[in-house]
Amino acid sequence: MASLVSIQQHAANSMIISSNFNSKISHSISAHSVTLKSSSPVKPLCAYATPNPKVYRNTRFVKKQRNPSSNEQEPKTGTGHSQNTNDPLRRNTQLESLDVNLLSLCKEGKVREAIEYMGQDASASAGYDVFSSLLDSCGNLKSIEMGKRVHELLRTSAFVKDVELNNKLIEMYGKCCNTRLARKVFDQLRKRNLSSWHLMISGYAANGQGADGLMLFEQMRKTGPHPDKETFLVVFAACASAEAVKEGFLYFEIMKNDYGIVPGIDHYIAIIKVLGSAGHLIEAEEFVERMPFEPTVEVWEALQNFAQIHGDVELQDRAEELLGDLDPSKAIVDKIPLPPRKKQSATNMLEEKNRVSDYRSTDLYRGEYEKMKGLNGQMREAGYVPDTRYVLHDIDEEAKEKALQYHSERLAIAYGLISTPPRMPLRIIKNLRICGDCHNAIKIMSKIVGRELIVRDNKRFHHFRDGKCSCGDYW
Repeated sequence: MASLVSIQQHAANSMIISSNFNSKISHSISAHSVTLKSSSPVKPLCAYATPNPKVYRNTRFVKKQRNPSSNEQEPKTGTGHSQNTNDPLRRNTQLESLDVNLLSLCKEGKVREAIEYMGQDASASAGYDVFSSLLDSCGNLKSIEMGKRVHELLRTSAFVKDVELNNKLIEMYGKCCNTRLARKVFDQLRKRNLSSWHLMISGYAANGQGADGLMLFEQMRKTGPHPDKETFLVVFAACASAEAVKEGFLYFEIMKNDYGIVPGIDHYIAIIKVLGSAGHLIEAEEFVERMPFEPTVEVWEALQNFAQIHGDVELQDRAEELLGDLDPSKAIVDKIPLPPRKKQSATNMLEEKNRVSDYRSTDLYRGEYEKMKGLNGQMREAGYVPDTRYVLHDIDEEAKEKALQYHSERLAIAYGLISTPPRMPLRIIKNLRICGDCHNAIKIMSKIVGRELIVRDNKRFHHFRDGKCSCGDYW
């Protein structure tokens, strides 16, 4: 089992963070120095130092000592000081050094170190850009635990009511597949702008909760701001997530007639996705033919992908031919054999408690495999049939079935089942697209173990619950 202690960069996945291991963890402040004052000059005493002595100084805690009896006066801050007291910290030059240090940590990918540094009572002084960068990083890393810590720090800062930062909170929780906390932030936000509604509806759509997104849009039409063309893009995404074809066409007409918005190519592609996700390929092709302008490459690519997913070979070949006429490079890629690409190692991250474990399909995990063997019998009784088409090696059927059990997402789930309390949801982050066999297997697992299994592959979120997936078997 590969256990990661500090931030590491993998070739095929985003940065992985873990903590609370029984091992040495490098501090964010890599060097400390102590200076002793006396009547005679002394040299600084170095407590310890590391090979890279880069010090992050917190200007908030540096306090100049002076003799009360002396006549030394503190320098005046000038007229700009009164302006800074009125503006909430965004332009406070006294905090510039602190902000730059924290921002440099975020840019270097040391998100956890930056959060620990802010936890030393520095959050009240951290600047707007620091919180913005931290929330973006937590969302990109899909780390719900670090995101919660940044949220707590934001509550004690001067930006607790800032609309844009609260929007970033909604976006971060949506990326970390926790729409409940995202909605809580949204409901507590007194002043919402158009982006607040867009991010919340989009978060519902991305997490397979399109019906909730459509309900929120209806609330927006009654009490919220006036929708624009971007609004209907996220609404159509929610329709595709919920396979709500009728609602999709209804909102398409409302957009044109009630709000006077002229549909663009993005809106037509969104409707194609609504039809394609529900399996209405004939209607999707007819919709393309009725478009008021010539279909673009993106239109035929979307139609080709849906034809491939639903097994319509004739439509797939026709879309490929038309796609090649518009963009010859697409046809060349399919026709000319390319040299074999370097094989990517499938990596999964399991976030449980306060640490993240790393699983690779090339490693053997006896405990996890034994757990999978025990589950395999129950899965077969529940109707699971291994789909060996997803094993590309030239081996016999029995070996292919065994190879499927070593897929990294299954090992990560098995470890989560044996190391976490019952009924606790598991969050798996996968750097590759989940295969069809694992998708079917995890649906059955969720029903057997009675847990919510959340898998994030490189396409979307999959919320497995009671034998069903939020993607509707489309991803």
